[in-house]
Amino acid sequence: MKKRLNERVLKQQYAEDMVKRDRINERLIFSVKSNINSVFDYFNTSIDGLTKRQAEASVDEYGKNIVTSTNKSTVIKRLYGAFINPFTLVLIVLAVVSVFTDIVFAQPGDKNPITVIIISVMIMISGVLRFVQEAKSERASSKLSEMIETTACIKRADCEKEEIPVDEIVVGDIVYLSAGDLVPADVRIITAKDLFINQSALTGESEPIEKTANCCDDTKLTESTCLAFMGSTVISGSGIAVVIAVGDDTMLGETAQALNEKPEKTTFEKGVNSVSHILIRFMLVMVPVVLFVNGFTKGNWTEAVLFAISVAVGLTPEMLPMIVTTCLAKGAVSMSKKKVIIKKLNSIQNLGSVDILCTDKTGTLTQNKVVLEKHIDIMGNENDRVLRHAFLNSYYQTGLKNLMDLAIIEKTNELKKTSDELNGLDKIYTKVDEIPFDFERRRMSVVVQNINGKRQMITKGAIEEMLSISSYIEYDGKIMSLCDDLREIVLSRVNKLNNDGMRVLGVAHKTNPSPIGEFSTADESEMVLIGYLAFLDPPKETTASAIKALREKGVGVKILTGDNEKVTSCICKQIGLPVEDIILGGDLYNMSDEELRKRAETTTVFAKLSPTEKARIVTALRDNGHTVGYMGDGINDAPAMVASDVGISVDTAVDIAKESADVILLEKDLSVLKDGIIEGRKTYANMIKYIKMTASSNFGNMFSVLAASAFLPFLPMESIHLILLNLIYDISCIAIPWDNVDKEFLTKPRKWDASGIGKFMLWIGPTSSVFDIVTYALMYFVICPLVCSGSYSSLDTNGQLAFMALFQTGWFVESMWSQTLVIHMIRTPKIPFIQSRASAQVTLLTFMGIFILTAIPFTPLGTAIGLTALPKVYFAYLAGIVIAYMVLVTIVKRIYIKRYKELL
Repeated sequence: MKKRLNERVLKQQYAEDMVKRDRINERLIFSVKSNINSVFDYFNTSIDGLTKRQAEASVDEYGKNIVTSTNKSTVIKRLYGAFINPFTLVLIVLAVVSVFTDIVFAQPGDKNPITVIIISVMIMISGVLRFVQEAKSERASSKLSEMIETTACIKRADCEKEEIPVDEIVVGDIVYLSAGDLVPADVRIITAKDLFINQSALTGESEPIEKTANCCDDTKLTESTCLAFMGSTVISGSGIAVVIAVGDDTMLGETAQALNEKPEKTTFEKGVNSVSHILIRFMLVMVPVVLFVNGFTKGNWTEAVLFAISVAVGLTPEMLPMIVTTCLAKGAVSMSKKKVIIKKLNSIQNLGSVDILCTDKTGTLTQNKVVLEKHIDIMGNENDRVLRHAFLNSYYQTGLKNLMDLAIIEKTNELKKTSDELNGLDKIYTKVDEIPFDFERRRMSVVVQNINGKRQMITKGAIEEMLSISSYIEYDGKIMSLCDDLREIVLSRVNKLNNDGMRVLGVAHKTNPSPIGEFSTADESEMVLIGYLAFLDPPKETTASAIKALREKGVGVKILTGDNEKVTSCICKQIGLPVEDIILGGDLYNMSDEELRKRAETTTVFAKLSPTEKARIVTALRDNGHTVGYMGDGINDAPAMVASDVGISVDTAVDIAKESADVILLEKDLSVLKDGIIEGRKTYANMIKYIKMTASSNFGNMFSVLAASAFLPFLPMESIHLILLNLIYDISCIAIPWDNVDKEFLTKPRKWDASGIGKFMLWIGPTSSVFDIVTYALMYFVICPLVCSGSYSSLDTNGQLAFMALFQTGWFVESMWSQTLVIHMIRTPKIPFIQSRASAQVTLLTFMGIFILTAIPFTPLGTAIGLTALPKVYFAYLAGIVIAYMVLVTIVKRIYIKRYKELL
């Protein structure tokens, strides 16, 4: 009945959703087929935009511009995730078994719920701590995400054009689009100039689509040339549009609602899962062995089952999910204090394992403050006419003005007070048309007309590209054909400027290009090259020290830039980055993937690259086994960021770069990134510490239990003792995410690798067993006979019970000392407490655990669970065992490090 009711509700919900979608589609179809004035009337807006009151009314009618995630983390989902994992499932099964063996089928006088209670407490502690930590993590992540704000440029009736957060955009807003923008909602184009949009995220089409303002009869909305959709990206050109759908009503919103697939597991998640499987396999193999050994040697199968359950609990690192979550959350918060914002928590560990950082040059290595140093003619003389043409090109372009455009405009405004040739250019000339910049042509053109009706095309761009479209040159006041000799003169002068660390652009013009409305890239031919613009972008003061620090931390730096190789090499020389080899974008065309993988290892500078070439290089380095981070902030960096292990951007980057990134820097500086990498390594260190110390300690205990079970006439510890011991130890481990990390551990990248955990368990685990067995011998042959006045076999029943209780208490206390001290021994390859100290939190919690557990036998609780007070002589022996244990672990640790080259 309930199932039928659910199906009816789902069908009704589906029908309502379909009606709503049809209504939205009708709105979009109307916008496609109607002229722009009709669209304005329909949405109660105008070319001037909405008033504040109209914007508020639009939110009430059409909703907010927020896409609801189908995978949103609800409280129920978080509770399920916190309590249901491989380790807690094992504990739940053990608790159920214990219910039957300890309570349901036990004799009336033997019913004992304590084991069930303690296992339940362990499940609750682990689950609640993980739930609380993940809630904190989510809140922290939300706060950090708010610091990274994607904005869009809009116009409203009662204010000028302004940038506002995307989620504040409403239906009816007038939006301005330019290269590098993410389309903030579904929009109808009002005006467009060479507006090319990539909507592959929605349609899968890899080629950009040109958008226009013309209405059309397309029945398939995604193929409409006058609509642009939320989540698509502006590749080039510019446009103005009116918002016609927001949030869940957009095409992207509809797609998001339909998707409920889990994302593919990251390398980090696979690593954690592999650790879980290793530990569970050990448990599934060893617990049955303990069960049968005790069952056959002691003859009491009920007791053997209970003990096997306790061993299983002891081998289960139920705090692992909580420790991992806490380490990641703490790492994210620590990074935010160092101006590094983590968008995806799991990327913290990837950031720490980066061994090659690929980065763009401009703004990362350099100050990102371009200054126009020279505006010179072909002869190398300063020439305001060259600057005038450059100004008209930069001033009138509607695309994304880069730093060089801004430098040209700033220099012109500075000199126009003293130069008639530069004064009043915006009044003398009007813009007729433009051909926007793209990364293949590496140039942009503007067509202007003066007050006398003279029309000319002005083009600026990279020298090689400008020479390829120029047939003439203005040399010594004359227009001459561009012959090979003059070409050599141009290249020689440009090379000299490049060698001085300057970026050089060529400026060319052409009088009377094609008629108005027919301009195209074909007009960029037979032009007259008139001069050069030389820009200087000096390296940041911190770059050299950051490069050096990254190298010391095992991170190689490679430059992937669209700039030329000479300028890039000059900058590398200034910042102390050795240039071992250089590859140009043109070289990649004929280079096979195998050859690129080989050359990429020894190449420092990759210059004159297109966006796809950057991504190809990153992929080649990853194929070589490197963990690659890519840092960039432009449209041309997005493909490489997606291809890398960790995409890194800055909060001032274009929208598409920020959306593609896993990590956002609040300051575009390599020294900030260095701090982020170190924090990532700390996070990994504390996670792997817990995993290795818990795995080896638990394995050692199991080994000891096997030895005792085979030779002792009684159980070495009651099941309740094992479970209580494990509970207190787990609580002692809660502070590990806040532990200190040795500086030496941070000097090289650390990749997630579960393969070494098994080796570590087999080496370190049995070391503690040596002293467990020594404790057995001391208790069985020395201390217990001394206190109980005889050997076990010579005593009566009461004497044997007292002997057994004293023995079990002695091992109970010694186990806690050795198991807790191993935290301090394994957390560092150095000598603990002397050469390397744990954090105050870890030290306090571990020694508090030792104190509490040592005190339990002297309390009523200890008496209730079958423990007894220990004699003073025991503690003298215990001190010797603990010291010898620490010495042996140090020796084994050094042998292990010598053999496997690392401890953690």
